[in-house]
Amino acid sequence: MNVYNKDLSTTQKALAVNLDPKVYGSFAEIGAGQDVAAHFFKAGAAAGTIAKTMSAYDMTFSDAIYGVQQTKRYVSEQRLNSMLDHEYCLLLERLASQRGDNSTFFAFAGTFSALNYLKTNDGHGWMGVRFQLEPNGPEHNVIVHVKLLDNDNVLQQQAVGVLGVNLLYACFYYNEMPPVFLKSLIDNLTTDRIQIDMIRFEGPGFSKIDNRLMSLHLVKFGFSDAAVFGPDGKNLQPTEVLYKKHIVVMRGRFRPLLNVHLDMLTRGVEQFKQEPDVDATKVVVITELTLQSLKERNADPDAEIDEKDFLDRVDILCSLGQTVLISNFHEYYKLVAYLSKITKLKIGVVLGYPNLEYIFSEEHYVNLPGGILESFATLFSRKVKLLIYPTLSNGEIQNCLKFSPPAHLVDLFDYLIVNDKIEDIKDFNESNLHVQTDNVLQMIKQDILGWEGFVPPAVAAIIKEQYLFGFKGEDVVSNLNQIVPGEAKGSF
Repeated sequence: MNVYNKDLSTTQKALAVNLDPKVYGSFAEIGAGQDVAAHFFKAGAAAGTIAKTMSAYDMTFSDAIYGVQQTKRYVSEQRLNSMLDHEYCLLLERLASQRGDNSTFFAFAGTFSALNYLKTNDGHGWMGVRFQLEPNGPEHNVIVHVKLLDNDNVLQQQAVGVLGVNLLYACFYYNEMPPVFLKSLIDNLTTDRIQIDMIRFEGPGFSKIDNRLMSLHLVKFGFSDAAVFGPDGKNLQPTEVLYKKHIVVMRGRFRPLLNVHLDMLTRGVEQFKQEPDVDATKVVVITELTLQSLKERNADPDAEIDEKDFLDRVDILCSLGQTVLISNFHEYYKLVAYLSKITKLKIGVVLGYPNLEYIFSEEHYVNLPGGILESFATLFSRKVKLLIYPTLSNGEIQNCLKFSPPAHLVDLFDYLIVNDKIEDIKDFNESNLHVQTDNVLQMIKQDILGWEGFVPPAVAAIIKEQYLFGFKGEDVVSNLNQIVPGEAKGSF
């Protein structure tokens, strides 16, 4: 295990790999990613590392080598995997008998689209390494997706070159330290130049790495504003999942997920699909956890996130088939701005009534030059609809019809209602409205019988089976008056 040295230059990293007698492999770079192998050549002693480098810039040549793509997208994970399959198999076929007992083989691949001449595209790409951790050992994979943010084609290509060296170095020297592995990818770069919005570790040597936790770290370390993983826990690239889709998103703490959350999401999605400009076959449903929601309420903003608690919540969401988005978007307008860059189709945001009050509270926008109007211009100027789930306050159901914004914002609210930007969720289970998440959580922690009635049966089973959220399973005598569910006044 190496000690992390963030001051190593790109050349020093490349030279260290070149001087390692065990590390040996090939580089394949297509599209704009042509700079990685060059660093190893220029560092010196490259003959100790490089079996082959190649570039298939022409699409016909690329297809002839790696096969014809089903979707004709050359900057894609599918193409990257084809490159890794081909190059790694070729390496073992030609060299395993000669030096397999003494070498840890690798195949590096990258496919990128940098900024074009007219600067009308977004630079991005896929990069991956398939490698052995020991001679004749099983294969391991690390796959990343990268956004290139420099406003210059050459600078973007240079950033790809540095990142590629960082990735290969980390695969061999930081593979036992996942957080260090991640942090080292940005060495000699900044998040103003690149963003990494997907990373996936595969292979027996990574059996203790939870890729969902790696998604959290990407956002936590500031490498990306958002990361996505599917119900199977597999990290996904957001654009691959959401491009040209209608998106319905619901934000919550989900600590734990209650019947009311499930009702919100189910009713909200059903209502969204009835919109005349929505194709129900293209709807993707996302549950969102923000970094702030992963911390205890009123906690120090710099407090560390409890990773086990995060995984507890995620286990439940994934068990219910949810695709999960982790984000650093505290404000809804930032979330919508992000999603609107991925899809041009209509977006639905399902939220509870208390969050409607939050959105119309001007104190949350004091740092914006245009205040609440600037935030609303971002939130509502796109194809977006807010679907509001009612709440219970002082024994009365609160919804859009009863919402009273500040006097000087009444006309603005009426405009949004008339123009179909905000709408109440019409069908809902009124019996759920008196339930408050924090009170149910306390019931679970204190083993007060009856908490199971406030969560879906599948969720109750998981909590008991895995002892989540402080559940101890001690069969405490029922005392339902000890903690009452309470009205759902807070955010979900």
